[in-house]
Amino acid sequence: MDNLIPIAIAAVVSLILGFVIAKIIERNNASKVVKNAQKDASRIVKDANKEGENIKKDKMLQAKEKFIELKAEHEKVILSREKKISDAEKRTRDKESQISSELNRQKQINGSLEEKSKDYDYRLEYLDKKSSELDKMHKKQIEQLEGISGLSADDAKEQLVESLKQEAKADAQSFIQDTLEEAKLTAQQEAKKIIINTIQRIGTEEAIDNCVSVFNLESDDVKGRIIGREGRNISALEAATGVEIIVDDTPEAIILSCFDSVRREVARLSLHKLVTDGRIHPARIEEIVKKTRKQIDGEIIEVGKRTVVDLGIHGLHPELIKAVGRMKYRSSYGQNLLQHSREVAKLCGVMASELGLNPKLAKRAGLLHDIGKVPENETETPHAILGMQWAEKYGEKADVCNAIGAHHDEIEMKSLISPIVQVCDAISGARPGARRQVLDSYIQRLKDLEDIAFAFTGVKKAYAIQAGRELRVIVESEKVNDEKAANLSFEISQKIQTDMTYPGQVKVTVIRETRAVNIAK
Repeated sequence: MDNLIPIAIAAVVSLILGFVIAKIIERNNASKVVKNAQKDASRIVKDANKEGENIKKDKMLQAKEKFIELKAEHEKVILSREKKISDAEKRTRDKESQISSELNRQKQINGSLEEKSKDYDYRLEYLDKKSSELDKMHKKQIEQLEGISGLSADDAKEQLVESLKQEAKADAQSFIQDTLEEAKLTAQQEAKKIIINTIQRIGTEEAIDNCVSVFNLESDDVKGRIIGREGRNISALEAATGVEIIVDDTPEAIILSCFDSVRREVARLSLHKLVTDGRIHPARIEEIVKKTRKQIDGEIIEVGKRTVVDLGIHGLHPELIKAVGRMKYRSSYGQNLLQHSREVAKLCGVMASELGLNPKLAKRAGLLHDIGKVPENETETPHAILGMQWAEKYGEKADVCNAIGAHHDEIEMKSLISPIVQVCDAISGARPGARRQVLDSYIQRLKDLEDIAFAFTGVKKAYAIQAGRELRVIVESEKVNDEKAANLSFEISQKIQTDMTYPGQVKVTVIRETRAVNIAK
């Protein structure tokens, strides 16, 4: 127990010493912290002062630059205004000088006009005197002539006109009689020549090709599927068909462009099948195009066979039958080539029968006359020559070959069938409504005929009838008498001859009628 007391005292003393030492250390650390804080504060203040000076200098420099810039802009504005003012002053001086020169020139013109007016008045007075003298002399001469002849001037005119009418009627009747007698002697032979030579004048130019087809869509969403990712589908379709496919902003439509109408038809049918089926990818496209091409080839042969059977043509080579079938997919001026060839064949048969020639041979030539327009390979040979070469190659007769090659005058005509084919080709293409371009010119010609009639006074109504071969004109009975109606018919016919170009003849009929209308009440 006695040993524990000193130990406890020693422990207490050590605790007190430790506490004292800790307080001393803490005080020393606090003084150091205070000193460091003072140093940091003084340093921050110095840095702030320096930064403030720098900012002040920068702001002053910016203010000076802004002032210089504003001053320069102000000087530019002042210079531009001064320039405008000087330009306006210059224009004003120019206007003043121009006005003064114009006034001087006007004074000179007025002076010359006054002189010319005086001269004109003098000449006019002189002419009036001469005119009155001439009238007096003319009256004296008429009086002397009336005294010599014993007739007045009006009576002499009537007698002269009447004698001229009688002479003209007699000459016209004798001429008509001579012409009729001559026509009776050579009627049949001359009629054939007139028919062939006259109708040849209306042969039309070689038709142009239609190279574009339009494929209609139900919606524009299908366009993206037809094009495919990165254009793979449309590239595969173009490569398989040989047709350029144009996808543009046209709503619900795709354009197929190709010189070969059969290729266009293959592409159109293939697109229709693909869009209907909904599966559009390169492998499917090649499969559909192959099937469609086989279908079209079979249809071409079937159409050719059906056509020659309908027309009663026998022994035609299979290649020529195929060429006839290909005509179904070709058009010119909007007229289908197969329908055109069938029409020409029928017309040739009718005309050959009327002229006493072989109608079957004429039909054959008429059907084959445009086969050169449907080559499978591109060529620069004219279609008439190419068709003739095909006909010779496949064993057609010389008359048929010559008619095919000569229907556009590329070679000389050697038989009567050749001009018949040319004539019937022109008739089929030139009839109203057959071709788009001819239809437009036909309608315009009818309008021009009616406009010519309306240009004459007294015309009430005018109608172009009989496909432009007759113009029927109705006149007002109060303004046009019977004699004037006859003269009007002649004048209108002469006007049509001089101002218009037309095939055949145009009959002008002038109708004058008097109507008495009353109403019973």
